Amino acid sequence: MQKANFGFMGLGVMGHMLALNMERHGFRVAGYDLDVEKVNAFGTKYPGKNLVACATLDEFLAALELPRRIMMMVPAGKPVDVAIASLHDGLEPGDLLIDGGNTFFLDTERRSKELEAKGIIYIGTGVSGGEYGALWGPAIMPGGQPEAWQLVKPIFEAISARVGDEPCVAYMGLRGAGHYVKMVHNGIEYGDMQLIAEAYDILHRGLGLDNTRLHEVFSDWNRGELESYLIEITADIFTRTDTVTGHAIVDLILDEAQQKGTGKWASQNALDLGAPIPTINAAVESRILSAYKDERIAASKVLIGPEPGIFADPEMVIGWVGEALYAAKICSYAQGFGLMRLADKEYGYNLNYGEIARIWRGGCIIRARFLNDIRQAFERTPDLANLMMDPEFSQAMNTRQSALRKMVALAAESGIPALAFSSALAYYDAYRSARLPANLTQAQRDYFGAHTYRRIDRAGPFHTEWTA
Repeated sequence: MQKANFGFMGLGVMGHMLALNMERHGFRVAGYDLDVEKVNAFGTKYPGKNLVACATLDEFLAALELPRRIMMMVPAGKPVDVAIASLHDGLEPGDLLIDGGNTFFLDTERRSKELEAKGIIYIGTGVSGGEYGALWGPAIMPGGQPEAWQLVKPIFEAISARVGDEPCVAYMGLRGAGHYVKMVHNGIEYGDMQLIAEAYDILHRGLGLDNTRLHEVFSDWNRGELESYLIEITADIFTRTDTVTGHAIVDLILDEAQQKGTGKWASQNALDLGAPIPTINAAVESRILSAYKDERIAASKVLIGPEPGIFADPEMVIGWVGEALYAAKICSYAQGFGLMRLADKEYGYNLNYGEIARIWRGGCIIRARFLNDIRQAFERTPDLANLMMDPEFSQAMNTRQSALRKMVALAAESGIPALAFSSALAYYDAYRSARLPANLTQAQRDYFGAHTYRRIDRAGPFHTEWTA
């Protein structure tokens, strides 16, 4: 029997779609799952396709050409360790295991070292694009041994999304680099989604725009500098009506945003590294706050705030919100790339930020016109300390910071929460401040804990006997 070029362990939505994508590009693909029904569907649903459904693990391993290339598409955490353990005795030195789930990067670091010691090559690979992207072309972020990348490069380049002639996949770096970049991608995604939600809240609750007008505004934004997948689907959401009630579906959805944890991982790691990512943190916190639905309902009957005002020139406000959204987006991406810069130093990944921006332009959830500009910024200055220091982006911030201030003030005056916009403005103002009030904070620390401080007029640590 002809051997398969590639195998998928886990035939859920993502594994199933990636396998079909790969087969469409000329590869013979084997599939295995603990769920017999998924295996049967894989083998019978697509007659004539070059797919091999494997009922047992031994059959799966035997179906693959050497060196084996196996991509695990199982839930992050313990299931990955269980999958690796089940495969381990059947693998041979030189075989390649790929974790294509949303795995925490430090777990990938651990597994990579353990398997490398036994001669097994391992790649932690971030895959973004959802079900549609998996089938028709995702953004792919592999990290692991360089020789592992060579084993999958032609396959991953074939199945990834493309922008022009460029595949949306590149080698990210050693060990957990791929999953780290995917984690930051998801953190930025949280920030983008929260900023869009807050813009919607201002336009809908503050300005009173109905869904028809909201569709028009977001569609207009999607033809300009804000063009992106998330803006596009937001515009589409406002057009969808529930067939049972006749109401807009978006108005019927409970205001409780869930999360799988990747955004939270980015926030936790940023605290460990000392990276300021307040807009991403605000997005995570906003989702957490949304889950307090019962408490929020109770509080709405007790705590007062201003009523949203009536604005004389709604079109002018819409313009402010659009400019503020772009400015806040710059701040959020600056934070995400700043986090990767610190991680690069800590973990030795040797990340290429221009390449990361390049592969994010297609297939992934945060794909946007804006990423072309980020790529060019890092091509101009590979060691760019902060995205806002690039001449193009500093000019963009300088011309839009006024709109961002108006947006934040408008939200505050209307009693509409804007955690992400407010944090973006505070980040911008803090980063551009030559002097911050941290001198007082350090004086307090020295007062109660003798932690010492540095001075602006001489070198060395100092301590004051404040109660003397």
